[in-house]
Amino acid sequence: MSKLDILAVNAKDNENSMNRLINKYENFILKRASSAARRYISKSDDEWSVAMAAFTDAIRNYFPEKGSFLNFAELIIRRRIIDYVRSKSRYAPEILVKPSLFESSPEEEGDYSMQSEIAEKVSSGENNSLRMEIYLINEVFSEYGFSFMDLADYSPKAEKTKRACAKAVAFMIKNPILTSEMKIKRKLPLNLIEKNAKVSRKLLERHRKYIVAAVEIISGDYPYLSDYMRYIREELEK
Repeated sequence: MSKLDILAVNAKDNENSMNRLINKYENFILKRASSAARRYISKSDDEWSVAMAAFTDAIRNYFPEKGSFLNFAELIIRRRIIDYVRSKSRYAPEILVKPSLFESSPEEEGDYSMQSEIAEKVSSGENNSLRMEIYLINEVFSEYGFSFMDLADYSPKAEKTKRACAKAVAFMIKNPILTSEMKIKRKLPLNLIEKNAKVSRKLLERHRKYIVAAVEIISGDYPYLSDYMRYIREELEK
């Protein structure tokens, strides 16, 4: 048993020890809550209370034979946060996806295009995982001041513009410190992208919301939405 595992066992029946352990691991709780919620969580969010209660329950229900305490606590926090997010999503309004949101056009792929496919899957309820991803990412976008539906107006249409946006997104993804700062400050580092990715400032400002959205989706745990960003993935592989 590690020193922490012993502390967790001893804290089970000692309220003061439990409180000290909770206070010491606040950053751990916040990080695990953010990971499970797929967005940045602060102490002002309801998820913080859910995660802290989960950590407390992990202390109360921990036994050495369950392995590492931190691994056990992470599992409990993740389960509680996911359950909480799912409970909220049951009451979320229906999210309709504009077919023009994603990269291809009907002229490129025919009437049954990529956009038509995702719109159909979401509206018909065929893919609940995709619906959940859209709901979760929409909450993230709200922190930046826009919604999932807004992206249709800011998505690149011309091939040249798509490639330029892809370069901007790839630059951010390949620099995780910048991505982390963007998620904390809710601000895209336009000067650094312009200088290093060689993308014009005018284009970056015009498509800022789309670039932010793509960075959040690709750097996060959104496999279904990421599948619809083919040209960005191609840029990342270069």
